[in-house]
Amino acid sequence: MNRTHTQRMGAVLALSLLASGAAKAELVNIAWNGAGHFEKTVSVNPGKFAEVCGKLTKGQVIVWSFTSSAAMNFNIHYHEGKSVVFPSKLDAVAAGEDKLLVPLDQGYCWMWSNKTDKPVELKLMLQK
Repeated sequence: MNRTHTQRMGAVLALSLLASGAAKAELVNIAWNGAGHFEKTVSVNPGKFAEVCGKLTKGQVIVWSFTSSAAMNFNIHYHEGKSVVFPSKLDAVAAGEDKLLVPLDQGYCWMWSNKTDKPVELKLMLQK
């Protein structure tokens, strides 16, 4: 899937979520620094979600970790045609860490859903 197609899919999803009243709290593109590191802190509003996405290459290993001020639902996902594949999925967690062994060239997203009635502070770290 090329970058333009991925961006279009993201725009369509964002518009459909806005129309349904479930707007995203935050959509962030991964911007690796020179050492292959990425960190981001965001506030996820009640009933909303945060998503951090970027293109990865088959065989890469991404070490990831996050902490949040309250439990949220978390997943790492990518799209294969009309299907969504979840290399990782955790429900009601305030922290997590693992490694993602990238199975194929694709855009991957780390996503958190805030099901609480208060904003949740989230800190994410990714390392290539």
